[in-house]
Amino acid sequence: MKRIAMLALAWLCTALGCIGVFVPVLPTTPLLLLATFLFARSSPRLHAWIQSTKVYKNYVQAFKEAGGIPLGTKIRILAISYAVMGVSAALVHLPIVWIILGCVAVFLLYLMLIHIPTVKTESVEYIRSAEEL
Repeated sequence: MKRIAMLALAWLCTALGCIGVFVPVLPTTPLLLLATFLFARSSPRLHAWIQSTKVYKNYVQAFKEAGGIPLGTKIRILAISYAVMGVSAALVHLPIVWIILGCVAVFLLYLMLIHIPTVKTESVEYIRSAEEL
């Protein structure tokens, strides 16, 4: 029963993490880290699968192994998030929504510029090439 609950929660975290790639309010990296942990505890096969996915490699691997996110990835995260928030703000003509989106935008900028360390792309590429050997 415990294994089934962990698998269900892992799949939920995986789904939310993938949605979080496009929705700025959902934190992709922590959700995928939790999913990876839960898969490791409940299914070695699914744990290996999630580590092989492109989403994991793009959003979690660098953070987990190099201690941060490369500048290019941060820029891509900000660009996608701000584009989605811009479309949302344009479609919804409510000032409260604009205020919320503005707060999310500032918080995301704070996370990317101050809170989450920036690592060199070379260190991430080195880690990825070492894994392929």
